[in-house]
Amino acid sequence: MSSDGKTGTGAQGIDPEQLWLRPAESRRGRRPSFSRDAITAAAVALADAEGLDAVTMRRVAAEVGAGVMSLYSYAPDKETLLELMVDHVSGELTVSEPPSGDWRADLKTVARLQRAHMLRHPWLPAALTTRRVPGPNTLAFLEHVLAVLRPTRLDGAAKLEVFAQITAFVAGHVAHEIAQAEVSRSPERAAAEGRYLAAVAADGRHPELAEVLAAPGRPLTPEATFNRFLNRLIDGLDTD
Repeated sequence: MSSDGKTGTGAQGIDPEQLWLRPAESRRGRRPSFSRDAITAAAVALADAEGLDAVTMRRVAAEVGAGVMSLYSYAPDKETLLELMVDHVSGELTVSEPPSGDWRADLKTVARLQRAHMLRHPWLPAALTTRRVPGPNTLAFLEHVLAVLRPTRLDGAAKLEVFAQITAFVAGHVAHEIAQAEVSRSPERAAAEGRYLAAVAADGRHPELAEVLAAPGRPLTPEATFNRFLNRLIDGLDTD
């Protein structure tokens, strides 16, 4: 934390007590016409529309009609703003029904919910790779996942690892899915990739790959592919 009481990152990283347990306060002077929630919502809207690179303190200040310096009492740097953004959108991860007792089915539901969430906010997979401080919305979702995992034989540490593992899997898959969608919008590139793989399979040096490529295909819709990968992952999780 910096000398003026701001939530800083620095060598020690973000102070979760300062960020999440103490109310955000503005600097002395006239009461501002915006709030931390408004700043965070503006940053999320920018990231949704233009990507994380578009999220700068100057752009966010302009969106809320404030001077850049006035934002620093709420979010002293972009890393703190990113923490706020991730937890803000995590409020969308609401589960109305309690766990059914079928933890594998419930965990697959959790993963599908996360996938839909990340597709709505395509910047999230990249943001989650460096995020370390769960906020209140994230903790509420974690609480649900831990309740889902109660019937398993896993201990507490393993349950937290499962949550991290599922989240990392979904984030990686969605990042790949978004990249593949970009390729699919270029028929020329997709055709070139197909010709390349056909040539490799026919060169005689990759018999295993040739056999795999010659096998009957599977449904390649994004949902079908995600569900196959998810089933393989979750069906073997009840081990330590």
